[in-house]
Amino acid sequence: MKYHALVPAAGTGSRMGALSGRAAPKQYLPLAGRPMIWHALATLCSAPAISTVFVVLAPDDAAWPSEVMKALGDKLHVLRCGGDARAQSVANGLRGMSEVLGEIADDWVLVHDAARPCLSVAMIDRLIAEVGDDEAGGLLAVPVADTLKRCDEHGRVRQTVARDGLWQAQTPQMFRHRLLLDALDFAPQVTDEASAIEALGLSPRLVAADISNLKVTYPLDLQLAEWILRNRAPSA
Repeated sequence: MKYHALVPAAGTGSRMGALSGRAAPKQYLPLAGRPMIWHALATLCSAPAISTVFVVLAPDDAAWPSEVMKALGDKLHVLRCGGDARAQSVANGLRGMSEVLGEIADDWVLVHDAARPCLSVAMIDRLIAEVGDDEAGGLLAVPVADTLKRCDEHGRVRQTVARDGLWQAQTPQMFRHRLLLDALDFAPQVTDEASAIEALGLSPRLVAADISNLKVTYPLDLQLAEWILRNRAPSA
């Protein structure tokens, strides 16, 4: 049994591009001197528990910075089989992993967002340790701290939503290879892997992370991510 990482990166990040005025896919925007996706891949490649790291690109992706990524070593593999949606890219990537590695049905796969550049090795180790052999797998997440409002079609508050028991899902999300592939085949419209596992009737374990593992969605998030990367303690 081994641990592998899978990073779907076939999207164009159209919302971020429209707001920032930049045409490049979001995962390639500059962050702390390198493409944003480099930071997540570098962390995954440096994690001792992770055997291999796969990144899933669109078949026609001409922006992948091959020379920059060579420094990450032989642990990193590129799969050009991305789909139109995240779930399709992950499912295609899971199949591509099997073509490279052979029989890995019972191995663990940690699926991570290309737009979460502030992942740390400590977070990876915590996820692996706390999920253990849980048949449903698990994911990093943080309890919701803010008051939540549901709005109507006019942008007015319709309801205040109780935050008790609510968590904000992060990544990596960690599941057995065969289970995750079966789940995505069963529920191909989900927006995260845990939702597909839930559709099978299982309840993944929530592993507490922190807000530094943010997802870059808006231009200001890039500034915050850069501050985190430049000011994080080496052991964090």
